[in-house]
Amino acid sequence: MRMELAIMIEGQNGLNWPRWKRMVAAVEELGFTGLYRSDHFTNARPPDKDSLELWVSLTWLADHTRRIRFGPLVTPFSFRHPALTARMAAAVDDLSGGRLTLGVGAGWQEREHDLFGFDLLPPRERFERFEEGVIVLKQLLGGGQPVTFSGKYYRLKEAQVLPAPQRGAKLPILIGGNGKKRTLPLAARYADEWNAIFLTPSAFRELNHELDHLILQSGRQPVEVQRSMMTGLVFGKDQFTLQERLRLYGGGNLTAADLRMRGLIVGTPTEVLEQIQALSEAGVQRLMLQWLDLDDLAGLEALAKTVLEKVS
Repeated sequence: MRMELAIMIEGQNGLNWPRWKRMVAAVEELGFTGLYRSDHFTNARPPDKDSLELWVSLTWLADHTRRIRFGPLVTPFSFRHPALTARMAAAVDDLSGGRLTLGVGAGWQEREHDLFGFDLLPPRERFERFEEGVIVLKQLLGGGQPVTFSGKYYRLKEAQVLPAPQRGAKLPILIGGNGKKRTLPLAARYADEWNAIFLTPSAFRELNHELDHLILQSGRQPVEVQRSMMTGLVFGKDQFTLQERLRLYGGGNLTAADLRMRGLIVGTPTEVLEQIQALSEAGVQRLMLQWLDLDDLAGLEALAKTVLEKVS
């Protein structure tokens, strides 16, 4: 079995510079494929926690690592204009030597938009704005020519990103989500990578086939879109440790079987490897494992030694 295993952290749940630097160093040294993080101004429920600014943190990572791939899961257009996103992404990707995957989204967390005064918009308008944003982003990154665009939400007049990004149109754009109505059609038209969220192998296989169909309808080939998934992980190097982790996860009210039915990976090394194998067979090419305890680097090392070494 070969699967790309990466780590994903929730940057709004207590991330600060000491934790970020330790996590980046650990992921780089332990051999994981990459490190991805959410982009939120604050957490969904009070009290507020540390939430290190996404693009500043990725700039530091780009200049202090040499191997790992990285990126936002995902950076929303609801509080980041696509022109600004294009400029930041081009600069950070160049600084890293071409290791950024640019995950973009429409935005969803109401609390941060209310607190900081950003307009989230109702779902239909939100996704209309998102599609316009993706078009603007792709033109700015890949056209090589000044961009003029007149839409409902964005207007550009002979705009350019300079210095021109070294990878240009090859800088991969990721679109994440499981929605058949809006997300999958957008991924089929515009994405270089589709990122599913918390799915069982059978559910992933179903959406993966649907995406293949939509990609062909859009005039592209399925091989043009990489398939990845971000999902929760409850891991213990032995049964005792696993039971301790289960007692902490979600208030301790759900069993391992309950969590697996919700798309999480749960278990000891052997059990985790079995679940990864099933996801690989369903079509997942890269797995981003959500690591919630930002201080548990010993657990991350155990995961690398017992699981990562057997799938890479």
